[in-house]
Formats: sequence, structure tokens, C-alpha cells
Amino acid sequence: MNEIYLRRRGKLWVKAGEGGATAQHIAAVQKEAQQLGFVLSEAVMARLATLSLAELTEFLRRLLRDLRVLVGAHRVHTPLYPRFPLQVLSLSEAERYLDAVHHYLTLKRVSAGDTPAAPPLLHGLAPREIGLGSVEEFESLFTRLAGARSSLSEQDKADVEWFVRQYRDGIFRLLPRAIPFKENLALVGAALLRHTPGTAAQALLRDQVKTATDVLRLAVALSGGDVSLAKSTRFQALKRQHRKLLLDLLEQGGDPTEDMLRWGERWKRLGERLHPREFEQRFPRACAAFAVLRNKQPFSSFNSTVEAHLRTGQVEAAALALATRPGDFARRLDHLLRLSQAPSDVLQPFRQVCPRVSTPVLLQVLVHFRHRGQHPLRAFFPKGEVAKVYALAEQRSALPQEAVEQVTAICEGELLRRFSALPPLGACFVDPGLRHYLVPFSQRSASRSLRTLVRGSRLPMPDAGFVRLFLWWMNGRGRTDIDLSAVLFGPDFDYIDALTYYKLQNYGGYHSGDVVDAPQGAAEFIDLDLRRLRELRVRFVVMVLNSYTLQPYCDLPECFAGWMSRQELNSGEAFEPQTVVDRVDLASDAGICLPLVLDLQERCVVWMDLALKVRPRWNNVRNHLSGVSLMLRAITSLVKPDLHTLFTLHARARGRQVDLREGAETVFSVQDGVTPFDVDRIRAEFL
Repeated sequence: MNEIYLRRRGKLWVKAGEGGATAQHIAAVQKEAQQLGFVLSEAVMARLATLSLAELTEFLRRLLRDLRVLVGAHRVHTPLYPRFPLQVLSLSEAERYLDAVHHYLTLKRVSAGDTPAAPPLLHGLAPREIGLGSVEEFESLFTRLAGARSSLSEQDKADVEWFVRQYRDGIFRLLPRAIPFKENLALVGAALLRHTPGTAAQALLRDQVKTATDVLRLAVALSGGDVSLAKSTRFQALKRQHRKLLLDLLEQGGDPTEDMLRWGERWKRLGERLHPREFEQRFPRACAAFAVLRNKQPFSSFNSTVEAHLRTGQVEAAALALATRPGDFARRLDHLLRLSQAPSDVLQPFRQVCPRVSTPVLLQVLVHFRHRGQHPLRAFFPKGEVAKVYALAEQRSALPQEAVEQVTAICEGELLRRFSALPPLGACFVDPGLRHYLVPFSQRSASRSLRTLVRGSRLPMPDAGFVRLFLWWMNGRGRTDIDLSAVLFGPDFDYIDALTYYKLQNYGGYHSGDVVDAPQGAAEFIDLDLRRLRELRVRFVVMVLNSYTLQPYCDLPECFAGWMSRQELNSGEAFEPQTVVDRVDLASDAGICLPLVLDLQERCVVWMDLALKVRPRWNNVRNHLSGVSLMLRAITSLVKPDLHTLFTLHARARGRQVDLREGAETVFSVQDGVTPFDVDRIRAEFL
């Protein structure tokens, strides 16, 4: 329980005991937590004072285990040079080259020799406070995850599964009234079918599953596949009761044929597990739809009708057809307006269906039209469980300004109307800094990290002179070589240089050395002198991780990376938990990962968490510079809704906006109130 609560809310639940622990014992607990960069709140310490010594000892054991995992201190970080960075600084380029050759031939690490140990660390970041929570707040985590109006990450899915598995029948009291996002409905529904007895789960699904695609997602979730449907699923054998349920859900929604044709091959594979003809008398519509798929019978679909209208220039007819599917209409609005000779023919039906468009889609349409054509690149994330971004040159024709203004007015008016029906917020303070944090629409491919971050968000860098990038991994089924690199770009995205295994020193930066085998785990570090880099006209530093031996990260027992903020480089250990700002797990089906970029001019970190496609040979940063450059341009030119826009709309609709934090009844800010890191709450309550 506390592992999830600590990771998601920075809180703990501690059951009151009968006393026995002394102030000295509690101070020892506080000191151990501070060594890892955390501090216990006064409320937590007061609750610990009610524990016995045995209970306090067990609490500390579990707390340290969880905190070490959060910051990456649960592993020993041993780079090629054990006394990094002093040991690297004292060697010539020729000596470093010979050490690398010796390691490649023998796989042995370099000896520390007579290099003196570094003095103790005398600095660190402000510790993260751990608060005292309650069972009710902890249980609300599940309610918000299930009620999210956008996709969940792999860690979110694991937490949903944990709640259902632990609570079993008791989980139904924690479910929201409706599960609005269909991917999440499939995930929750599959977990309920696996872990709860009785018919309550089936009743819930019969009430909320509406389309054939909803049924397909549920079947995919039961087989552990990708519920976004971006990847095919190898369907597992299904229990008879689950087969009957899926066919029943398919039958209850009317004729499912058209919806099934959208994913025809998936349905054919699923049909091999469902055996629909066995239940032909009971589910005739479902069986007839499968017959159309198997026999390739002619069928006129909705999309073919829309495309036929567009090919013949009947834009108004296409718009009227799309009005029956508001979400599709909103997504194709830009295209329709470009084709239309009379924008009013498109805008009038859109105005009518706007109340039936989901809030996330409507907000994205609003921001898209507000900023249309302002950037030379169009960047977008394809659906799927691996984080990729595509970037295209902006070549779309301009739209009439009047039409653009009408679209934004329609979307803004509907959002304000919709939000005004929610409970009032009173006087609201909206922090201008929230403009740098994006709305968490899609988290399905987000990696597990110390802080929950949204791609493209910009976080301020701590006031320090140095940054130390770090990487830790362990061999998979064979020898595994993961390379840590830092690619340097100028203010105009011009490539300058790279710090990597073939260039350990340059531009005020130092690499700890290339480790090519990690049977017991290995680490690599890169030190960056921020002042020196700025003097040398470096603006962007992109952190890049390459699987040189081509194993995808999902095949490794463990691999994680991150960055530290350091006042001095040669103090303390190479890895100091107190200086860790962010840590991210690498577990995607990819061989190249770009976790973040440092913007030295704006003094911020742009969160990337992106993957690149691997070439068949020589997977190093040199052979992927064009891709790294394109990803940098794409992530820094994203046009996505930010939290300032979202919260300002809520403040206007549900209260009044004030300029000062003091006296505000509702605070939206980076540090307190509703923050960018309250992703669960934002997805469930503000979208």
C-alpha cells in the first residue's frame, strides 16, 4: 500500500500503535530518510511516536526500500573509473584510450589505484517532504485512475490491477459512476473479470460497453494486449463464460458489422477464440457480422461514405454525415475547412454537435486553432505503447481568419458552459508558470519516473553549476552494452558535438567511461559544466541512451537513468541520492531512448521520454544524429494544451480569477494546491 501511496502522492499511511519509540529512535528514522533526499513531516513523526520499537524498525525497513527504488539508490553504481570524476580528470587522452581497450578485451573495470577518495557530500537539493495520509485518500487513487479521461501508463495499469486484486468484491465501492475512457474501461473490466467472483463485473460491462470496438478492447485486455489497438494481440484461450459475455456485449449494441470492419483482421483472430457459430441462435447479429468478415461480403461503411463525399467535393454532405459522430467531426474539422468554399457549411453543424465532443478533444481543437501555423514543424504522437513523435514541415494552406476565430469561440464557449456545471471554486489563483506544463492527455507510453511528467513540459533547473547524467543497467539474456551520451546543439539547433563512449571529454563535459558488460549491473555518468557550456554557445543538451548490443529495454531485468544537480563534482559518491532530480525506468520495446533535454538558455529541462527506431548495425549516437536533431526540434515546437489554459477556463467558469495566491480559495500552481504532478486528479476532475 505505502509503496503506491508514496510514489503517487508522496504520503504514507501509518496505523497508530501503543507507543514505545523514543525521540532518539524517530530522529534516526528522519536521518536515514534525509540521506536519500526526503524528510518526514511533523504529522508523520507524531504518528511514529505511537509505534513500538519493533513496529518502528519494520516501518523504517520498508520505507528505505521504497525510497531507494524511487531515486535509484537500491543499486550499486560502479562506473568504469570507480573514483569518477577525479580519476578521469587526472588521465591523459592516451591513458583513457588504453584503459578502454583493456576493458574491451578483459571486461574488467579500472582499478582505483592511489586516487584519493572524494570528500563527503556537503550539499544536496531541498528534501522532498513525505506527508501523513489516510486510507480514504489512498483509496481515492483507484477512483481517479479508473475515472481518468485519458489513457493510463504501464505503471497506472499495474496499480489498477493491484487495487482490484487486493480489494476483490470491495473494489466496486471505489469505482466511479462511469469509466469514460474506453481503453481504461477495458483494463478495469478485464481486471474485474479476473479477480472478482459473481456477476457484478458482467453487469457493469453490460451497462458501459457500447460498441464493437469496446468489446474488442476488452478481449485484448483479457489477453494482456495493447488496448489502444496500435499493435496486434495474440489472443489467448478464453473461458466459456468470457466468450459468452463478449458475444452478448457484441449483440446488445445493434448491428456491429461496420465497427468490426474497422479492425477486420483483429476480429478474425478473435473469432477463432470466440467460436461464434456455437452460439448462432443466441447471438444472431454477432454471428452475421463475423460471416461478413470471413466471407468478405460487400458492405458500405460510414467512412467510405464520407470519403466519397469528399472526393466529389460535397464537403457539406460530408460534414452532415460526420455530425453523427462528433469526435470524428472535431478531429477532421481542419481538413473540412480547408476543402470547403463556404466555411459556414462546416461550422454550423459543428456548432450543433460540439456539446457531444469529449472535453480532451475539444480542448485540443481549441489550442490547435489558436496556434495554427505559428510553427514551422507539425509534431504529433502516434497512438501506441512506445513513445514516438513524428514531425512534418507545416505545409497546410491557411484558413480564413474569421473561420479560425469562430472555431475557437465555439470551443471556448462550450468548455466554459461545461465547466460551469461543476462545483464552484471561488477565488482562483492560476500560476503563470503553469504555461510550461502540458495537459496529461495520453500517458499510455509514459515511463515510470520519480515525478509524473508529461512530454514537452518544461521544468526549472535547480540553481547549481553542474549536472550529472546517470545510467544503470543489468545484462539481459546475454552481454548487454547500453551507452549514455549527451548531444550538444547550438541556439539554432545546429549540431556542435557529443559526449559519448568514443569522446569522453569536450566542451566542459566528462564521460565516466564505456562499460560493455553488466552481469552484476553497471553505471555510466556524464558531468556537464553548465557555465562552460553556455560560454561555448551550447544551448541544448540532449540525453541519449543507445542499446549498442540491440537488446530492447523491455528485455533487460532493470534499466534506469536520470540526472543529478551538483554544486561540486568531486564530493561524495559518484551517485548521491540527495542530488537526484529525476529518475526514469527504461522498459519500452525500443533500443534508443531520449529521456530529456537541457535548455541552458531558458535554464529548464524539457521532458522528452521518447524512443527512436534502431538501425540494424552500429547503434550509437553518431549514426542517429539526424533523428536526435529532429526529435529535439519536434519536442521544442509542440503545440499542445497547457495547464494554464485548462485551469484558467475552470477559474472563469467556476469562480473568479485573482492575481494573488494569498486569500485564494483554490490554488493552481507548480508548488502547491493543484500541481502539474497531480496527474490522476487532473485527468479525473478537470478533463
